[in-house]
Amino acid sequence: MSDQSSVKKMPSSFRYKDVFLKGKPKHDRTDSFSIKHPAMDLGRRAKIFSPFDALKGFSDELARSEQIAEESFADNGYEKTDEYP
Repeated sequence: MSDQSSVKKMPSSFRYKDVFLKGKPKHDRTDSFSIKHPAMDLGRRAKIFSPFDALKGFSDELARSEQIAEESFADNGYEKTDEYP
């Protein structure tokens, strides 16, 4: 499968088609760019983005709805289980 066939059809008026088709630049570990800008390890990169909360309040609302659902099942005589089938 060639790279061209896996790319979705682009409009002919797409300004940056040639740049897009070049792909991501590849650097050798010993070239000047890689020496000045070493790759960040994945653990450190994950720490940077972990505090980001794209949907503010979503986790609170999810916990609240979970609590309501649990109370509803408790009122109906269902037993709470820690495992899911």
